[in-house]
Amino acid sequence: MTFAPPMPSIHQSLRQTIRPIAVSALHGIAFLDNKLIAIDSVKGYLLQIDPGTDNTTILNSDTVSFVDVTGLALWEDTLWCTRENTVYFCKIGEFILKPFVTLPYRANGVAVWGSTIYVTSQKYGYILIYDRNSGRQITKFHAPGVGVENITVSGEQLWVCDTTEQSVYCLERATGAIKFSVLTPFECPTGIAIYLNPQTKQETLYVAYASEEPYIRDNPNASPCHELTYRDRTFIHPLHFDYNSAGRYALSNGYLIEMSYVEELSPLDEVSLEQVEWRIALPTETDRQKVRQIEYIGLPFTEEIIDGQRVALFKFDTLKSSDRHIFGWKALIEVRGIKYRFTPKDVEKIPDLSPEFQTRYLVDDDELAMDTPIVQRAAKEAIGSETNLLRKMFKIRNYVYDQLSYGIKPHIDAPDVVLERGIGSCGEYVGALLALSRLNGIACRTIGRYKCPPYADQQRLPLQPDFNHVWLEFYVPGLNLWLPMESNPDDVIDQGPYPSRFFMGLAWYHIEIGKGISFETLRSNGLPLADISIGDLSLNHIRFTILEELPPF
Repeated sequence: MTFAPPMPSIHQSLRQTIRPIAVSALHGIAFLDNKLIAIDSVKGYLLQIDPGTDNTTILNSDTVSFVDVTGLALWEDTLWCTRENTVYFCKIGEFILKPFVTLPYRANGVAVWGSTIYVTSQKYGYILIYDRNSGRQITKFHAPGVGVENITVSGEQLWVCDTTEQSVYCLERATGAIKFSVLTPFECPTGIAIYLNPQTKQETLYVAYASEEPYIRDNPNASPCHELTYRDRTFIHPLHFDYNSAGRYALSNGYLIEMSYVEELSPLDEVSLEQVEWRIALPTETDRQKVRQIEYIGLPFTEEIIDGQRVALFKFDTLKSSDRHIFGWKALIEVRGIKYRFTPKDVEKIPDLSPEFQTRYLVDDDELAMDTPIVQRAAKEAIGSETNLLRKMFKIRNYVYDQLSYGIKPHIDAPDVVLERGIGSCGEYVGALLALSRLNGIACRTIGRYKCPPYADQQRLPLQPDFNHVWLEFYVPGLNLWLPMESNPDDVIDQGPYPSRFFMGLAWYHIEIGKGISFETLRSNGLPLADISIGDLSLNHIRFTILEELPPF
């Protein structure tokens, strides 16, 4: 059996999402010259895919099935793959699988470099390294994440993708040490391969994704005829990244987003206010987020700077029950995924917090119930005898995840109530994390307020988030750096081990607005309103439009 020549070469379509035809779930992928070879582990197909046209050919149409095969590697004239506990190999074109080695646990991914074979196993928790000639295990490295991992190799680097972590890790091939990691733009990465452009000699990472997506099906035999169901969603997309060694962070695929936040004045009760100042925070400039422009919607505003954050100020001489206004802002924002890479060793010798930071960020300034016995006891239990700042923060996160399950609540309760109840919203997770961190001497502040719906392939369509969202940042003295940490999205495994994708990391769809300040405030005659909430006066409207994917770095 021979490989058909491809159509347009892949380097002509580096940014194109590759969507092979008649495929259920891609896992292992590899490149042979300009040809993309992939496994559909559900249907058992070994596929050749044209990256320029999505043209798909089944290579094993009359030979062995590749059902349940998850890992794939090519080296010279040999194909390697993993199925259940065993690593197999065969000659390209023959597809007669021969066992190479059998593990005590399921083997997930495989990579080959010369005479060395690399095998990942989630159950085992290691990357196992074998000698190709003898079949003997040489050594093993700790797996970098907690999910099912696939692997490829290039030169002195191993590249590992993790389905649960939504991440790709760059490891030193000789030691297994993590150099850096990047967040993938889509969830559930299941395969990874490297394409070498023959003209420029530039390498590009490609990642396969496999999951299910809900959709509304028109069923003429049902009444009502529309019903919710699920379908397979699988594709391949280039992963672009830029590692900033000085800043110790890596940026990944980014998108140009138009976001609007608008209030529609519609009071629920009789109200009459004078000299009203209505402030709404604006998007922030960060290492991963750049604001191209901001303009008003409905009514013009003046811009203020509060604690270093941009804020839109709308002024009204009077506001009455009969008044109707639409006002807010629209911003054009560049956003990327970011993942910082600091280890506990990096923060062993750090100075104490300054008195200013202690006064500002170690206090109960948001009904955190830090003086209650249950919260103080939780703060002690969370860290035990740990003294390292990063380890303390990680243990606090894991403790809160152990204690809480996610649930939407009509209002935010204090951490003592939440810890007693065992269920919390994202804001209540944040409250518990803030209280326990501050009681342990870690400066924290809130950040949010919304996430763009994470559908990067649904471009130039208006998207509306179902809820607002909030997370936090913690401060590392000496580094003079605020590091992000999500509230609840990593609490996905009952009692752990929990992924750390959003510990010191944010995805492209996180929109940073108003670091450490209130997102929205209302004052009348210079004083805050005690008896009237913003929700009693107006309805908010939030819209995102993903305009395009940003060019590679």
